[in-house]
Amino acid sequence: MRFSPAVAIDGLDGLFLDVEGVSHLWGGEAALLDDLLDRLTQRGAPARGAIADTPGAAWALARYAPDRTIAPPGGQAPLLASLPVAALRLDDGAQAQLPRLGLFQTGQLLSLPRAQLAKRFGLSTVLRIDQALGAAREALTFRRPATPWFDRLAFFEPISALSDLERVAGDICALLCARLEAEGQGARRFELVFHRLDGKDQPVRVGLSRPGRDPVRIAKLLKPKLDVVDPGFGIEVVTLWAADVEPLSTAQRSLDADGGVSLEEGLAPLVDRLINRLGENRVWRADPHQSHAPERSVMRQAPLDPQPAEAWDPDLPRPSRLLRRPEAIEATAMLPDDPPIQFRWRGKSRRVRLAEGPERIGQEWWRKAFDEVGPGKVRDYYRVEDETGERFWIFRAGLYGDGEKAPKWWLHGLFG
Repeated sequence: MRFSPAVAIDGLDGLFLDVEGVSHLWGGEAALLDDLLDRLTQRGAPARGAIADTPGAAWALARYAPDRTIAPPGGQAPLLASLPVAALRLDDGAQAQLPRLGLFQTGQLLSLPRAQLAKRFGLSTVLRIDQALGAAREALTFRRPATPWFDRLAFFEPISALSDLERVAGDICALLCARLEAEGQGARRFELVFHRLDGKDQPVRVGLSRPGRDPVRIAKLLKPKLDVVDPGFGIEVVTLWAADVEPLSTAQRSLDADGGVSLEEGLAPLVDRLINRLGENRVWRADPHQSHAPERSVMRQAPLDPQPAEAWDPDLPRPSRLLRRPEAIEATAMLPDDPPIQFRWRGKSRRVRLAEGPERIGQEWWRKAFDEVGPGKVRDYYRVEDETGERFWIFRAGLYGDGEKAPKWWLHGLFG
């Protein structure tokens, strides 16, 4: 962790370190590599190392190239060419068959047609070549750094009843939250893990919209998820760790005369229950975004994030519900620039009682080629109300008399 926040285990004798963006702290990649290997040598663990753009190339250079080789950006192919084919981490069958065919060096494989390689030695051989050269990605499992915000409870006898699981969940939350409060910290993520007698783990995770350390509140969020825990032959150890820990001041609760409650006491617990029940991606707040196109003028934010500096233009109201895609409608207008007097949507005809508009919105021409911009891309939006009081946001795409196909009408949103 001294040299990289992202470290992955490589077998029994290797490590992958992602050093992108941190090498300048040592004065360059060469100085970082020297410092790392020298420290290992001083502690009785001599090692070899290399730096390259890809994990596959770094693995090969560290084991088969001269020690402390550093491949220039995009320049790993020439360095790999002279290495043995074993440097590509091929499967045992390919490594045994290649020398029999006179293929001893990686450069010989790189010069062969890919189709023949895949047909003769399998797709895994082509994948390993692509991973070493950077043509294919390789997923690494980085180890989670040790956290001081961790507590553990062990039991004299294994437990399995749901009531016992709920009780120990509250107990361990109280232990960890007491430490967080003593240090003036709060956390947004908590993971409760039940360790079974057979060695299998049963994790349960919850998240908070704002940093918190209330053990009762966290235990209540964990309780509905304990039903999915399979205790097996019994649970002997329970662990709880906190993530996204940050300073949290001790705030006085609301003392308003009208009996109001603070955000922490009121809205935040409700948001937390919704997020943990429905999913983090399903609870959000719509904030304005700088864009002329309605589809891009809204962005999703966490419900309790600070309010943005920008606000909606009160002179250009937007519907409370914007459809994912505009839906085609049949509309009738008296004049080309007039709002429709009636329209048909989803099989139901509606007569317009009141209307406002038009608000003309053109295409954001700087996002696309100029030849795609024209009268057919212009939208005239109207806010209309039918005889039942329902309000709609509809638009006409295109202009009359521009020599192209006739304009079409679309419904894009609904007002609450």
